[in-house]
Amino acid sequence: MTSLFQILMLLLNIVYFIVIAHVIMSWLINFQVLNLRQPLVAQIWEGLNRLLEPVYSRVRQIIPPMGGLDLAPLVVLIAVAVLRIVLVNNAPMFY
Repeated sequence: MTSLFQILMLLLNIVYFIVIAHVIMSWLINFQVLNLRQPLVAQIWEGLNRLLEPVYSRVRQIIPPMGGLDLAPLVVLIAVAVLRIVLVNNAPMFY
């Protein structure tokens, strides 16, 4: 059961870092530090969007619109943190 716990924690860490990378990349694109006309940047951006848009769209259905401010990544990061806390607090159950 320890391996199951470690795998779940690894997956949550991966999701956390993918969301952080998406947020940082969106800021860099909006501030025109990165250009979507560059093929590598466009491929990475498209890949991150394909990974995260299904999750974000479900979150956006739940939270009310905030006038141009997208809180979906923040909600996803909080959900990942909550899941990590729940898993760590119930870790003795996995041993």
